[in-house]
Amino acid sequence: MDFPPELKYSREHEWVRVEGDRARVGITDFAQDALGDVVYVQLPEVGRSVTANESCAEIESTKSVSDVYSPVSGSIAEVNTELEQAPERVNAEPYGSGWLFVLEMSAGAELDDLLDAAAYRELVEEQ
Repeated sequence: MDFPPELKYSREHEWVRVEGDRARVGITDFAQDALGDVVYVQLPEVGRSVTANESCAEIESTKSVSDVYSPVSGSIAEVNTELEQAPERVNAEPYGSGWLFVLEMSAGAELDDLLDAAAYRELVEEQ
């Protein structure tokens, strides 16, 4: 299980890579492993406003369909359209080409509510 130290993590198993006033978001290695083989990703619409902890995307796997929650509030600035043709990237590279969307953050202070890698590892080990 991989826990990159430069990322922030939500309790719902999303990761955030802060890029200035933007946040790149995906699901964690733990989450993709629990889901199994990803077969479809429903991404949010560019321009959509979301609040922290709001469901904004879905991932369908051979096991189930799971909601993806926005870890912080903002506006969807970009989505990973490559996942439409290659949803398996979520499994293969959850922290790389398997990212889901980029948010233009409206409340950067919400990042303080997220977990660092050590706290997220502890959360995963308890489950």
